[in-house]
Amino acid sequence: MIRRTFLALTAATAFAMPAAAQEKDIVDTAVAAGTFNTLAAALTQAGLVETLKGPGPFTVFAPTDAAFAALPAGTVEDLMKPENKDKLTAILTYHVVPGKVMSTDLTEGMKAATVNGAEITITLDGGPKVNGVVISGADIAASNGVIHVIDSVLMPPM
Repeated sequence: MIRRTFLALTAATAFAMPAAAQEKDIVDTAVAAGTFNTLAAALTQAGLVETLKGPGPFTVFAPTDAAFAALPAGTVEDLMKPENKDKLTAILTYHVVPGKVMSTDLTEGMKAATVNGAEITITLDGGPKVNGVVISGADIAASNGVIHVIDSVLMPPM
């Protein structure tokens, strides 16, 4: 009986969390998650925080701290330099699609224009991916859109 009550309480808490997350915008939701510190710092450096706190809606394919750490040594530090702000902005805006695209909206071969202007491609075979990068967490609701967690940093076509 105690076990069932505990499981029910745990499930109820888990299902209630997305509703609470909807009170926060995309930036605050990402910061609260604790696994997007590098992304948050990059958004600040690029001057994109206020944009992603705006009304949106936005869909953000958000690389984790581990995704940024997997880049070649020195890449993140180099991108964070003031003289590389345009390159950093191009990379970050390649992770953002205008509108709220939930995982249930994704289809095989779907193409979407990013805020950067370049397109991304969604595939579903073997699990959802964006440009071949695994979407490891989907549908994290925010007041102005949705976050999908990805395991690598997307690089826009040059």
